[in-house]
Amino acid sequence: MHTVVIGGGVIGLTQAYHLAREGETVTVIDARNTGLGASEVNAGWIVPAEAAPVPGPGVVLQSLKWMMRPDSPLYIRPSVQPDFLKFMVGMWRRSNFQDQRAGFEGHLRLAQHTIETFDEYRADGMDFEMHNRGLLMAFTQKHNLEHHLDNLDLPKSFDLDPRVLIGDDVRNHEPLLTDALYGGIYFPQERHVDPGAMVTALHKRLVELGVRIIEHSPVDRVTFKGNSVAAVHSGDQRFDGDRFVLAAGAWTGPLSKVFNQPLPVRPGKGYSVEVPAYGLKGAVNLSDAKVAVTPFNSRLRLAGTMEFGGLDEKINKVRIDAILRAPRTYFRGWEPPKEPVTPKAGIRPMTPDGMPVIGKLGTLANTYISTGHGMLGVTLAPGSAAALTGLILKGKQNPALLPFTAARFLPRNHAA
Repeated sequence: MHTVVIGGGVIGLTQAYHLAREGETVTVIDARNTGLGASEVNAGWIVPAEAAPVPGPGVVLQSLKWMMRPDSPLYIRPSVQPDFLKFMVGMWRRSNFQDQRAGFEGHLRLAQHTIETFDEYRADGMDFEMHNRGLLMAFTQKHNLEHHLDNLDLPKSFDLDPRVLIGDDVRNHEPLLTDALYGGIYFPQERHVDPGAMVTALHKRLVELGVRIIEHSPVDRVTFKGNSVAAVHSGDQRFDGDRFVLAAGAWTGPLSKVFNQPLPVRPGKGYSVEVPAYGLKGAVNLSDAKVAVTPFNSRLRLAGTMEFGGLDEKINKVRIDAILRAPRTYFRGWEPPKEPVTPKAGIRPMTPDGMPVIGKLGTLANTYISTGHGMLGVTLAPGSAAALTGLILKGKQNPALLPFTAARFLPRNHAA
């Protein structure tokens, strides 16, 4: 049997790998080179313990405040388009404790074996930088730390061992933190990878497994046969298959309409910038500033912001400068680099409830979806791929996929 995967980011490549290692014939189609955009420039975190959906308590009020600041962590480009307004209303409706907690638990269940799976990738010959130094959420504001305590029982129930560190305890854990820190939450089992190296390694292993990878071929048309897909097209190229997986990241929203199964997946732009190594023990979330700090062997990556706008990767210098300033409050002796830096942007696929869409794609008998992972693509990719592979090859519905069905967004006549 032959499966065509549309999308060559971390989700599409991981899905292709899990299928290919089970003996499936696989073709991957990408609109440009594989592994670009958000898959390359994200923070590289493997963090099930910090996998709460974006919508949550206080998000509406905070987002309204941030919209007034050009350097804020969140920017929403105003629009009166009905799809945009519906999306934002849906997100704000989900901004409550109960929905966020349910989504968090769903993410934890999906990522339950993520750490072991990354070890399997390395054992299978994928060569990429990976560290197991844990993750520290650092807080200057007491109320922001306390806001996170109500959900700590969830990572505890998945044996992720969160540790609350107050005052000098957090500075003893990370000596480079300043006296401005009120405290932190340390998750010892979390890891981080170089995401660019990871997607490169995935691409290489797929080629070794015989996967056909077609780049610079945006899908623009679908041929249907009854309630199935017979082929997808890119210009005059035709790609036949027995099964199809739509995993095109932020571009899944427009593409889902080509499949006649429209989904509310919208772009959320983020940035990253790299500076010289700084000597941190592990990855740090500057939680009040919403900046992710990732130490690699020879450099330090800072990533952050969320822009709800269009499908563009233009750089906003004001936001880059804000990311570079943020560590001043947290790290001793931090100053933004005087030398020019080369920031990058990537577009994350966002859904109104902050949760992925994984499973059958509406009424299409042979077509599947895996998208909407937001800022958790690296964390959720292995679990998503493993669960969806079981559904594709064996028709086995993994209970972990139940919260992520496409049916929650599709009209009844489009739902499976």
